[in-house]
Order: sequence, then C-alpha cells, then structure tokens
Amino acid sequence: MSWDFFRLLLICALGALLILAAITDLRARIISNRLNLAIALLAPLWWLAWGLSIWPDMAVQLLSGLVVFALFAALFAIGMMGGGDVKLLGALALWFPWQVTLSLIVLMALLGGAVTIVTLIHHRIAKKQGQPEIPYGVAISIAALWLLGERYLNQFA
Repeated sequence: MSWDFFRLLLICALGALLILAAITDLRARIISNRLNLAIALLAPLWWLAWGLSIWPDMAVQLLSGLVVFALFAALFAIGMMGGGDVKLLGALALWFPWQVTLSLIVLMALLGGAVTIVTLIHHRIAKKQGQPEIPYGVAISIAALWLLGERYLNQFA
C-alpha cells in the first residue's frame, strides 16, 4: 500500500468521523468521548503517513493540541463551550499544522455564528422555552471538512 493511499484512507476516516460528530451533535447535542478519542488516536498515524519526525514535528503537533484544548477548556469552564466541542477541537488540532489550526478556529467561529442564528430562529419558531443549546460540533466539523478538502483534496492548492 502506498503512502498516498494510506493518507487518503485516513482523510476518509476523519471525514466520516466528522460527519458523525456533526450528526450526533445536531440530534442529541452530544459528541461522544469515543468519537473524539478515535480522532485523536488516528492523528499519530497521520503524522507517520506524512513522515513527521518525532522531534520537533510530532512534539509541535502535541503542543498545539494541548494549547487548543486548554484554551477552549477555559471557555468550557465559564459555560461558553460544550465539553465534547472542546475535546473535538483538541483532537483536530493534532491533525493540522498550527497555522491551519488557527484557520480552523476562525472558520469555526464564522460558521458557528451561522449555526447559532439558525438554531435561535428554529428555537423561536418552535416556541421552545429556555435557552437553546447550540450544536457547535456542526460548525467545527464543517470547518475541519472544508480545510481537509482545501488542503489535501484540492489538486490546485
């Protein structure tokens, strides 16, 4: 099996997991720990498929994942993010170079605004009581899928 084929398999696996994360977050407002763990555990295979060295490349990927997780865990602590969303972002940060992770966060924020508006409109139309829960995993998943497509599947990039 060639490295190109292995990388394509990993992209497909990540894509499927991201679609699953979006669907489950949309339906139940939950992103399972197992799903986040699967995304995180596939990242080292991704690193190997791209030939990253243990030092400093893999170390930088781990540091990036930890920094993203810590920053968004702080947002979770003050009630601004869900726990599954924080873990999903931390796991995805393991996949992308830190510069692309910054793009992921910006794109996620923009898409998250759209998801929030749609959720609020739906909440009002359905005349539901209380505050709506925003399925931010949808925005995270779409942003990551967008970046995967642009970065790895676009032959013109």
